[in-house]
Amino acid sequence: MASFFVALHVSLLVSWLIVRVSRAYRLPWEDRQLVGVQKFHAASVPRVGGIGVFLGLAGLASWVLATRTGPGTELSLILSCGLPPLVVGLLEDITKQVGVKTRLLATALSGVLAFHFLDAELRSVQIPGLDWLMTFTWFSMLFTVVAVAGVANAVNIIDGYNGLAAVVVIIALLSLAYVGLQVGDNLVVSMALGGAGALLGFLVWNWPRGLIFLGDGGAYFIGYLVAVLSLLLVVRNRGVVSPWYPFLLFIYPVFETLFSVWRKWMVRGGSPGVPDGLHLHMLVFRRLVRWAVGRRDAASLTLRNSLTAPYLWMLSSVAAVPATLFWRHPQVLQACVAVFCLLYIWLYLRLVRFRAPRWMVISSPRARRPAPPPAKH
Repeated sequence: MASFFVALHVSLLVSWLIVRVSRAYRLPWEDRQLVGVQKFHAASVPRVGGIGVFLGLAGLASWVLATRTGPGTELSLILSCGLPPLVVGLLEDITKQVGVKTRLLATALSGVLAFHFLDAELRSVQIPGLDWLMTFTWFSMLFTVVAVAGVANAVNIIDGYNGLAAVVVIIALLSLAYVGLQVGDNLVVSMALGGAGALLGFLVWNWPRGLIFLGDGGAYFIGYLVAVLSLLLVVRNRGVVSPWYPFLLFIYPVFETLFSVWRKWMVRGGSPGVPDGLHLHMLVFRRLVRWAVGRRDAASLTLRNSLTAPYLWMLSSVAAVPATLFWRHPQVLQACVAVFCLLYIWLYLRLVRFRAPRWMVISSPRARRPAPPPAKH
């Protein structure tokens, strides 16, 4: 638990400093654009929360190296391989001029680095036919690159509301730490607990008040982190931890991404890279919590923003709990993947067709108050 608290305190302090400096000075890392299909905040907010998360983990690696209480060199190497998406994402957060393809290439580069320097070489995914292809080094490397880049971009896609991506990743990291503890993998346990602590330090300032955002740098980096730790857990414990365990663990952001690509490209005939307002978390905001606070002031908008994330935390937990319980049973994990996909599609169709279950809708007391009787003449 020491790794958790070291990363927590460093991230908490750095995130607080970013918030304080941003309030005192007008800096380019602030998100001042308040209008757009994916804009749901009411004031200018710094978008560089990823700095606090990264420095929290860097502080953990330094502490481990100084005290010689764990795999400090390996922790530093994991962080180093994650620098490309962090740096490129931060450049986008500051300049707003880095394209999607460039950011995707940066996450792919981290996958290549992880394959070569961290030995994240998966040789089996427990699928007949595909396992034969995995015996070829070039295909195994391609799989690693796609997995790392895919999860990193999936986490970035769901990073739309206060606390959403951060808590989804914290849930995944705690699950990884638990399974790592079961198989005695100290590297995964230390980094997973450190990542959870660093994100919690950021979350103090992000949810519910929205004083700081992860930004592209932070979202891509934590996506890279959970993807690489998952690969390492499976590879280092081959034959014990099922490859379907991390797939179920991250099925919410991954399926959200795949479903969005299908919806934009195949259904609407557009580009998958063009942002729109029809992601599941946006429908939750518009259909379930938009009228939770009737006023239009900044504080009310921030509250509505923050009420969105808990719905998706619960949805993510629907997959994370069975993944954590059945991490060594591929058949059970595969069945849970299928059930989750059906649940996601059912919920999405209900929301997009304005047929949200009544028990899920949050409305303001004013909206629930019965209309006054007509006046008598």
